[in-house]
Amino acid sequence: MAERGRSYRYVGPIELKAAVRPGDGGRRIGSAADFDGWITEQSAAELAEPFTFVVGMGGVLRLAPRRSEHVACAGGDMVRSAGEISFMREADRWTVSEVSNQSTGYCPDVTSRAEVARALDAAELQRPSGFTHEVVFRRCPDCQERNIVREDDFVCVFCGSDLPAAWNVDPTT
Repeated sequence: MAERGRSYRYVGPIELKAAVRPGDGGRRIGSAADFDGWITEQSAAELAEPFTFVVGMGGVLRLAPRRSEHVACAGGDMVRSAGEISFMREADRWTVSEVSNQSTGYCPDVTSRAEVARALDAAELQRPSGFTHEVVFRRCPDCQERNIVREDDFVCVFCGSDLPAAWNVDPTT
């Protein structure tokens, strides 16, 4: 089995994590049958928007409506990746049309795409080779704010300090 990547602790607003209740969490999608059961429950309006996803510590995909918080989708737990995902019907099967690591609560590194690929392969979902939209997250070493790096400009938008080249959002991992 391939080596597992890093895990991500929730680093977003504490009040969002405090609101997570037992039983919260996105739908576990560990197989093609799980996905088939879940997708038939989605309305046309829901399918028109991306869904919130996490890959849990066991490597299983969890899906929730887009307006769900990632920490709620994860049941408050650590994750292997998190972001947004869209599906489309292609011939006789569902495929992943878009997938990103856009989660300001977990701020996963772009390298977490390997965990997403494993989870989607387990659910037998055809997918892009990587994230269709990569978000680069960094924590400013001076002011400690979380940043989204845009256009390779590794400068903190809050204080103007240089941001590190390597992922550093959660110093405890």
